[in-house]
Amino acid sequence: MTCPARPVQVAVIGAGDCSEGEARAAEEIGRILAENGVVLVSGGMSGVMEASCRGAAASGGVTVGILPGAGSGNPYVSVQVRTGMSHARNFIVVESADAVIAVGGGYGTLSEIAFALKTGKPIFGYMTWDIPGVIACPTPLDACERALSAATR
Repeated sequence: MTCPARPVQVAVIGAGDCSEGEARAAEEIGRILAENGVVLVSGGMSGVMEASCRGAAASGGVTVGILPGAGSGNPYVSVQVRTGMSHARNFIVVESADAVIAVGGGYGTLSEIAFALKTGKPIFGYMTWDIPGVIACPTPLDACERALSAATR
């Protein structure tokens, strides 16, 4: 008996308080990733995290929320990992992924971007921090295509 291949895991990172445009983009990213059989990993809370999980769930995808505490994540998280680590969980989010997509974001997102850069994870950005190492993408679809390509190398 052989085990099936492990599915690709992509982290979608961004602020818990985001703009409508960022939420729409995150939802589209979640949908596209789910349609491609990707497991979506996020911080599991509100904003970009919730929107991306909502998009993935609407397309039948699996979502993993790496949660900051003992509480529940957003209603679209399939698998909840309660860490009790607050923002320190950001490292786990990044390390759980084969590639990372950043949408908007504040300093928490910046910390996840830094972890991705430090650990050599490919990171693609849509409307996010403009810093060396983050590959800027003009559309959510472009971010997904690049992340999928990098994750399956």
